[in-house]
Amino acid sequence: MGIKIFNTLTKAKEDFVPLKEGEVSMYVCGPTVYNFFHIGNARTFISFDTIRRYFEYRGYKVNFVQNFTDIDDKMIKKANDDGITVKELGDKFIEEYYKDADALGLKRATINPRATELIDEIIDFIKSLEEKGFAYNVDGDVYFNTVRFNEYGKLSHQTLDDLEAGARVDVDERKKDPMDFALWKKKKPGEPSWDSPWGQGRPGWHIECSTMASKLLGDTIDIHAGGSDLIFPHHENEIAQSEAKTGKPFARYWMHGAFLNINNQKMSKSLNNFFTARDILNEYEPEVIRLFMLSGHYRTPLNFSMDLLEQSKAGLERFYNSINNLEYILETVVDRDLNSDDSELLKRIDAYKERFIEVMDDDFNTADGISVIYDLVRDVNTNIKPQSPKILIKKALDMIRELGKPLALLQKTTQGELDLEIEKLIEDRQKARKEKNWALSDKIRDDLKAKGIILEDTPQGVKWKRI
Repeated sequence: MGIKIFNTLTKAKEDFVPLKEGEVSMYVCGPTVYNFFHIGNARTFISFDTIRRYFEYRGYKVNFVQNFTDIDDKMIKKANDDGITVKELGDKFIEEYYKDADALGLKRATINPRATELIDEIIDFIKSLEEKGFAYNVDGDVYFNTVRFNEYGKLSHQTLDDLEAGARVDVDERKKDPMDFALWKKKKPGEPSWDSPWGQGRPGWHIECSTMASKLLGDTIDIHAGGSDLIFPHHENEIAQSEAKTGKPFARYWMHGAFLNINNQKMSKSLNNFFTARDILNEYEPEVIRLFMLSGHYRTPLNFSMDLLEQSKAGLERFYNSINNLEYILETVVDRDLNSDDSELLKRIDAYKERFIEVMDDDFNTADGISVIYDLVRDVNTNIKPQSPKILIKKALDMIRELGKPLALLQKTTQGELDLEIEKLIEDRQKARKEKNWALSDKIRDDLKAKGIILEDTPQGVKWKRI
């Protein structure tokens, strides 16, 4: 058995067979950097970050490219409104992207290309399409001729006529067909531009990703991914222009994440239910957000609400309470040999790993993967005691950490993480209790609680946990 992927192109789960054994080439469409990214984007980024991490967990080397779209209509309008250059706007929000992405535990891409860094390559790409008869110039605007590409619509599983009937297309009598799309846009007043064989202008959106993917990963890549809103027209157009140029398949597996709804409604500024990732990061720990986002399969729509985030917060606390308890027992345990019950639990712990791999291999089912971790934690909490053998305690602790790792969860340390100030307060409280100074003891407990630390007085000594 190996990893299976649902391929949007074939509408079926397929065995993943990489182009190069042991390696994965993966291109994920990144943000247009004119503002902070919203929580719908965050779900997409977290989903494919997790998929990348799981490939690595399973032993693959992943060449992960995620682009920045740093020139388009929205950026030009925003930059003009703000009285700055498009480059200044892009620089600002790329920096802000990294702040939020790092906070959410998104692993840095192998490379984050910017469209404006590959203008020469984009021009060469368009020239090749023009030479092959797939592109035509109309007074400085260059369009892709969709009729010439016989397989147009194969990703969205619609014919050209169906797409034309259902799509909102720009009415432009200069185009040979309403579905033709811009590869190069003639310069307009107030827009940045570059020299080209067709005059001053700038690239269209779709050509940017095709060029960056082929330049950095090759003519054919293993996986191309993004939100389901990109299937048409963006990814459809990428396939058309890439395969028209090379005559080769552009991507072997197409993966698309489902939408995030807000309180069962589509996210919209007009409905006043629009949140950026930073808005939510100001209210919740990053791991709470990740746990919530991964609680549904990436291809299934997920409903976002504060109540559901609170449930994820409680679930994460349950996980860390178990880790905290195991770490404490591990430090205080008097070791002994395994008995038959211990041996059975050791076997069950290994079986949880097998179950985790089984569900995650099935199109990266993080929802079921998290359920396996819940079951593991429940079993461990029930059956590991302060007198359990050291090897069993360590095995349980390591397994919880291991299964959390590809999800970028449960890696924080608990015991030993207190800073000197908090350690001193705990010592002072112990001293106050010995001296029967209950008022000071209670005050210190309250001070610690204000810092997010709860103390528990147990027969084994003082234990603590974060809230």
